Amino acid sequence: MAQTKQEKKAAAKPATKGKKVQEHGDDPVEVLRLLERYQTAIVPALMKRFSYKSVMQVPRIEKICVNMGLGDAIQDAKILEAAVSEMEMIVGQKVVVTTAKKSISNFKLREGMQIGARVTLRKARMYEFLDRFIGTAIPRIRDFRGVSDKSFDGRGNYTVGVKEHIIFPEIDVDKIHRVLGMDITIVTSANTDEEAMALLQEFGLPFRKKETVQ
Repeated sequence: MAQTKQEKKAAAKPATKGKKVQEHGDDPVEVLRLLERYQTAIVPALMKRFSYKSVMQVPRIEKICVNMGLGDAIQDAKILEAAVSEMEMIVGQKVVVTTAKKSISNFKLREGMQIGARVTLRKARMYEFLDRFIGTAIPRIRDFRGVSDKSFDGRGNYTVGVKEHIIFPEIDVDKIHRVLGMDITIVTSANTDEEAMALLQEFGLPFRKKETVQ
C-alpha cells in the first residue's frame, strides 16, 4: 500500500522518544538542561528571595558574548585562521572576525586590520554553551578557586576571562597552534549586580568564596 504524504513526512522525521521537546517555529527543539532548570527551579527561588510579584520580573540570561583578542595576528595571519577555527569548535557557531577601528603606529596597527574574533550566542546555543562552560570547562582550570565577584559592570552583566581555551574539551591540545585566551560576557536582564549574581549562582557558576577574618 502506498504511503500518504503525511506518513512519508512522519517517517522522515528523527525519533524524539525519551526527549522532552518544545515547539520552536516548525521544528521541535530539545529542552536544554539549564533552560529546564531555570523554568522549574531558578525562577521560583529568585521570586522568593527578591519578593518579585510576577515571573516577568525575574532576571534571565539574554545572551552570551565571547570575544578573543589576537594582537599577534598582525604579524601572522595563520594565528587568526587557527583561532577562528578553534573558537567555532568551542561555541558551535560561525564567528565574526573583528578589525581595528583606528591606526596605532607604536603597535604597527592600521585601521581595518583583523585583530580578533567574536560571537554572540542566544537561546539554545547560549544555554548549551553555558552548560559546557560551567560543568566541563571550569573544572579543568588548574588551581581553580572560583570566579571573581568583582567583574560585574553595574548593570547586571558579568564578564569572566579565560586564560587558556584548551579547558574546553572540543580543543585537541596536540593540534592547536597556540594557547589562546578569551573573554566571556554573560548579559542578563537583571537591574542590579546583586540580582545578576544570584541568577548566575543558581545556574551553578562557582564564585570565589570570601575568606573570613578570624
